[in-house]
Amino acid sequence: MPILNRDSFKDSASGDALPKLPLPSLSETLDRYLRCMKHLLTEQQFNKTQKIVKQFGAPGGVGELLQSKLAERREKKANWVYDYWLNDMYLNNRLALPVNSSPAMVFPQQNFKAPIDSLRFSAHLISGILEYKTFLDARALPLDYARGQLSGTPLCMEQYYRLFTSYRLPGPDRDTLVAQESSVMPEPEHIIVACKNQFFVLDVVINFRRLNERDLLTQLEKIAKMAGSEDEPVPPIGLLTSDGRTEWAEARSVLMRESTNRDSLDMIERCLCLVCLDEASGTEQSDTTRAAMMLHGGGPSMNGGNRWYDKPMQFIVGADGCCGVVCEHSPFEGIVLVQCTEYLLKYMIASPSKLVRAASVSELPAPRRLRWKCSPEIQKLLSSSADKLHRVVNNLDMNVHKFSDYGKEFIKKQKMSPDAYIQVALQLAYYRCHGRPVSTYESASTRRFQQGRVDNIRSATPEALAFVRAMTDRKFIPSDMEKMELLQCAINAQTKYTVLTITGMAIDNHLLGLREVAREMKIEKPEIFKDKAYLISNHFILSTSQVPTTVEMFCCYGPVVPNGYGACYNPQSDYIIFSVSSFHDSLQTCSAQFVKCLVQGLQDMMDLCKRCNCGPNPSEQRNNPAVEMQIQTETKDKTSQRTPDSTKSQQNTPEVLVKSPETTFVGPRIQEKR
Repeated sequence: MPILNRDSFKDSASGDALPKLPLPSLSETLDRYLRCMKHLLTEQQFNKTQKIVKQFGAPGGVGELLQSKLAERREKKANWVYDYWLNDMYLNNRLALPVNSSPAMVFPQQNFKAPIDSLRFSAHLISGILEYKTFLDARALPLDYARGQLSGTPLCMEQYYRLFTSYRLPGPDRDTLVAQESSVMPEPEHIIVACKNQFFVLDVVINFRRLNERDLLTQLEKIAKMAGSEDEPVPPIGLLTSDGRTEWAEARSVLMRESTNRDSLDMIERCLCLVCLDEASGTEQSDTTRAAMMLHGGGPSMNGGNRWYDKPMQFIVGADGCCGVVCEHSPFEGIVLVQCTEYLLKYMIASPSKLVRAASVSELPAPRRLRWKCSPEIQKLLSSSADKLHRVVNNLDMNVHKFSDYGKEFIKKQKMSPDAYIQVALQLAYYRCHGRPVSTYESASTRRFQQGRVDNIRSATPEALAFVRAMTDRKFIPSDMEKMELLQCAINAQTKYTVLTITGMAIDNHLLGLREVAREMKIEKPEIFKDKAYLISNHFILSTSQVPTTVEMFCCYGPVVPNGYGACYNPQSDYIIFSVSSFHDSLQTCSAQFVKCLVQGLQDMMDLCKRCNCGPNPSEQRNNPAVEMQIQTETKDKTSQRTPDSTKSQQNTPEVLVKSPETTFVGPRIQEKR
């Protein structure tokens, strides 16, 4: 598979037709940087940083030189920051993918009464995947358009076309994002099915015919039987992909010495996706336990080896009804994952299971088991990977909470953006837990521009700090109206920075570009990037993302720093789902305590709004543009926070539980009401 060529990958619907990502002025970014950091630093630290920033931005200084080089780069490239961003966010990161990087979508709990039920579910799911892929192959996805602020703006569609064509290849120092490119002969069309730590090739096109659902079920039954009949113990090779990226790269190079292993690796790396048939975990099923199972598989003693983390899409179907999808995040953002999975779940509801017997069933060749030759060196590496994954599993402190007191409709009635409101609530929760503000990451889409991915909304604003202090300081007790004014100011500041971010004028990508240009020019690293303030600014203790869905599922991911929280939220009309993660070995964090403070804060904010009688009537709400502002934000994985350097319709139809959808179908894309 060739390396993904950024400048040759054009989408006729949205590529060249979109504007290029703008380059903010140096002075604007430096001013915003100081404003973002002042309240997060001591007075002494800030005074030092102020001098360093002034020197960096001085006329004729190094900042102006780097800015001019970025301007030249913008003229030559479709997106001046993309390569820098991709390397910094993902490919340079050496942490293991499970928990640290790969997010998961957790499906509704399924009720499988017999083993065949999970295979029926899987066959139906694969049929949906193949149906969705036909739209992708034909480049037939309808164009996405922005909603809320600047609504109607077309969005870049490139990310959709990497769902089933990309692969993250591990490297000793930096990973590589590779992509399949069909020429005259199409690429092999097969799915890899993982079962009992073994991998099987499931061809989905045989004799130029796509397998129907009955055929798929027959093949899955064969796979389940083959996996259970293996006489010799099978090494859980998938565990190697759960290790640190450098360690996995080294292990892969050892595997590649044997031709048998090379052939097996090739089949996995070129597959459309993985379907992982998991064994029952034996744990009590809850949102929290299912989220953890999606993120790490329960470790080597459960389903941790029944994975291949380098592949962007891994669909998990557990025998106990624990289902979802794990995503390798480098090729695409959360909104793409959401749109695809929503299509699949709705396909399974709207399209009855078609388990009709086809004449060709008996003629289907048996799926092929991938074989491995494991030297003592590989066995030793497997043991090491298993130990490390076990520690990851034990260290994850996951807490999924459904806040049912109110949802986004109540917030809209306050003439406030639900996303901005929830971000302020997260600031209040952290301050209540820890008594200080911290650098915060909220992912926001820049898909209005060619090859747009994301930039950071810096939610820890001075205005948010003023509000949370007013809500928590017992010495200074302002009136309700004063608190309300501070809340409005915090909401407005969050909204203003969000608009800056989605229009390409935020600071994080710009500072990254300046830093990387200096590296490329081989000049001494500018003092601004060695300053403690820059280190603090990029240590995202609070990593947040809004991932709204229109079916009953939710997203989760791990923290991005050892002493931090991952906080993903899914606002619905009358409730909000929060997925909060942290690490047990950090004495500074506790997910349950954070959720407790978050619930208290949301209740206090509701009480404040009610006391101030801010709720307009429905007609006022509809006429207020602020109410309609729903900023698209996207899931952010652990590596995405940069470091300073670096309804059964038939008896045999699979059960899929979804809420009454608030969407309309337009081809395979779901239009979300946000």
